[in-house]
Amino acid sequence: MIIQNLTVSEFHLVAFQDLQQFRFIFFGTILMLYLVTLTGNLIIIYLVSTSPRLKSPMYFFLSQLSLCDILLTTNIVPNLLNNVLTTRDTISVDSCLTQFYFFGVSIVTECLLLTVMSFDRYMAICNPLHYHSIMNFKLCLHLVLWPWIISFVLSLNITLLLKQIHFCSNNVIDHFFCDFAPLVELSCSDTSLVEMEDLVICLIISFFPFAFIVLTYTQIVFAIIKIPSTSGRHKAFSTCSSHLTVVSMYYGTIIAIYVSPSRGSLKDMTKLLSLIYTVMTPLFNPVIYSLRNQEIRDALGKIIKPRLKGCRT
Repeated sequence: MIIQNLTVSEFHLVAFQDLQQFRFIFFGTILMLYLVTLTGNLIIIYLVSTSPRLKSPMYFFLSQLSLCDILLTTNIVPNLLNNVLTTRDTISVDSCLTQFYFFGVSIVTECLLLTVMSFDRYMAICNPLHYHSIMNFKLCLHLVLWPWIISFVLSLNITLLLKQIHFCSNNVIDHFFCDFAPLVELSCSDTSLVEMEDLVICLIISFFPFAFIVLTYTQIVFAIIKIPSTSGRHKAFSTCSSHLTVVSMYYGTIIAIYVSPSRGSLKDMTKLLSLIYTVMTPLFNPVIYSLRNQEIRDALGKIIKPRLKGCRT
């Protein structure tokens, strides 16, 4: 049964109130990281869109990953900055659910995109002769569109179920954004259905993609070992090392967040891990790919060098 009139009309996000005496330093740091994240990911999208050398499926998927990172950080960080600077910690129920929805979209999409990218590396290394015929534009387009479609549908389903539960007088969320567990904790109605559906979706979207990634990289390792030359093995490994680094960091943070206690004295640790995930991970992705990928560095150099020469003259 849908409850139309919610007792609670807004939530209070506790965020990082213990840092209020350092709020200007904290605000400046988060703002700087956010701007660098936006700049780095926008540069990746621009380079992939304009550089002829970056027209392969791998970079097409990378541009979508950057778009997903922009969605993730922009959905959360501006509200966090407003909370820190103005100490206005209120957010309406509808705005909170909207934030949770787009957070879910970015989470699911990133999981699936990382899986797609592992399939791309598997095809490039384990089946190189048929790579270009299989990984054609039509297939790449499907491999990009379906993660977004699935994420929008699944996140909408969970959000609609959350909208049906009844929130009681306690409206304090001990977090800096509207995550699933803090919202469910505030409900005074039966949440077994939404919790069960969230658990099933999390298992499907996290476990099976992760298992697929492990399986593909196992095959990739065996294929690389069989390459006779050392230079050939190094070149093959370098094409997937950036993706492997991002996958390790992504799943490592996610596992640390969701296995850590959500109640008690370690709740601040959960918030810190969430901050790393929502602020630092979207920053690291373009940095890792830029530092470890020669083609991206070359494409970026072709843009920067002419401008530097123009400034000198």
